[in-house]
Amino acid sequence: MTTLTNNTTLKEAQTIVVRADGSGTRTQLAELWRYRDLLTCLAMRDVKVRYKQTLLGVAWVVVQPLAMMAVYTAFVGWWMGMSDKTGDVPYPIFVFAGLLPWTFFSTAAQAATSSLVTNGAMLRKIYFPRLIVPLASMGAPLVDFLVSLAVLFMVALAWRPTLVISGLWALPLSVFGMALATTGVGVTLASLTVRYRDFRHICGFLLQVWFYLTPVIYPVSIVPKAVRWLLQFNPMSGPIDAMRAAVTGVPIDVAGLAISAGVSTVLLIVGVKNFSRGERDMADLI
Repeated sequence: MTTLTNNTTLKEAQTIVVRADGSGTRTQLAELWRYRDLLTCLAMRDVKVRYKQTLLGVAWVVVQPLAMMAVYTAFVGWWMGMSDKTGDVPYPIFVFAGLLPWTFFSTAAQAATSSLVTNGAMLRKIYFPRLIVPLASMGAPLVDFLVSLAVLFMVALAWRPTLVISGLWALPLSVFGMALATTGVGVTLASLTVRYRDFRHICGFLLQVWFYLTPVIYPVSIVPKAVRWLLQFNPMSGPIDAMRAAVTGVPIDVAGLAISAGVSTVLLIVGVKNFSRGERDMADLI
């Protein structure tokens, strides 16, 4: 800072110019690593707030997917006859394995969408990589997913343990694809919500439509062959298929998983680029 005296004119005052270091991928990753402690603290804060002063606590994480599994089994599986189209896999396990990654994706995407607006006061006071906020908002849904995943594997092991053990190799593929899709969609919607607040409502509607376009409660085999290939371009189709393979040992559609992962990667790159372009004005717009 330069102090102006009576004998110093404005032209003689020292000029300080502040320039950004750059917005390349390497710079962003380095900044995220530098602020990793803040990322952990924000994620843990959301987890503690989520379960503080709750009646069921972590049990709600188990009750919710089990209740949804029971509802879909009764109405879609038995009443609509979908349980006859899942082959040797019982429909409850089939739908549970589909609901798990979808619930994480839906919950994390909605949390990321409103995360920047919710933390607007903090963004206006201090500097840190803004990308940390939507990433940290996915911490609580991740904890829910891990707890529910343990329940799913217990149910699957009780059904047929040999098939579960043989399909475990597909679990990392499912988690990786799910993380790619969730991060890409969440970061994109978060940056758009800062500028256009109605995206918080659009997100809910978009996810409702997306749910029925994803093979969560129905097998891919019931989709007409003429349009079945379109499901491969759904970022969540591959991870859900891999999750079912992990807990039931059924064959995995490797080509479909690769295409879904490719689409998710493009979404992530585009989302991060769009986020970086709008990062400079976020504090002023919130």
